[in-house]
Amino acid sequence: MTQELGKIQRPEAKAFTGKRKLLLVPLMFGTSDQPQEGQTLLQKYWVQMQSQVESLVSTLGNASHIYHENLGEGGDEGLVRLEAADERSHRFVKAQCSAGAVLEATEDEELLLEVMDLQRCLTLPFASERLANKLHEWYFDSMRQRYEHIAKAIDETLGENEVGILLISERHQVQFPQGVEVIYVSPPALDEYRRWLQAWLKNQKSQAASQANDAAKSQETGDGK
Repeated sequence: MTQELGKIQRPEAKAFTGKRKLLLVPLMFGTSDQPQEGQTLLQKYWVQMQSQVESLVSTLGNASHIYHENLGEGGDEGLVRLEAADERSHRFVKAQCSAGAVLEATEDEELLLEVMDLQRCLTLPFASERLANKLHEWYFDSMRQRYEHIAKAIDETLGENEVGILLISERHQVQFPQGVEVIYVSPPALDEYRRWLQAWLKNQKSQAASQANDAAKSQETGDGK
């Protein structure tokens, strides 16, 4: 069962006694070329998310395990890799570890690298439709195996009456183990940032198409001289 924190009242601890609890935190990232407005909304999301997680653990108990997508190593090695990848995630995870949580290895390293390589391949144009279809099939099968591994990592480490935290992208397709109560952390700023990001990306795409169209017209004019 998944509950969305932004749409429910603060849960009572007795409702979760003896159960495995998993706080599902959407991973939201920005880009270096984002305007200040987007960066401000993103920071607002991270502040509100951490506040809601703190409220939850004060009711349910401190997190015993923390999981972060794209990490094939846990413990100190995982923290080092996370520090190099994303400052906000590292700061949040390190604070949870200082409070007693164990950073677990969430991914199968080889499978993750396979998925990343396939993603890069699929950005290329293909002359062969058959090859493109086979690569898509391979990619989707690898993604399925990846999500199954994440679910297995949670199932094997999250014990009875323990609290875990999973940071993962919103488009994930993890099927969580039976007996795990999933609480979706959804502060108001999450929807704010989503709406802003969609509008900004749409505008960026429109500008790129307009520039390409102008360049094509300019080329046509030059060819006609």
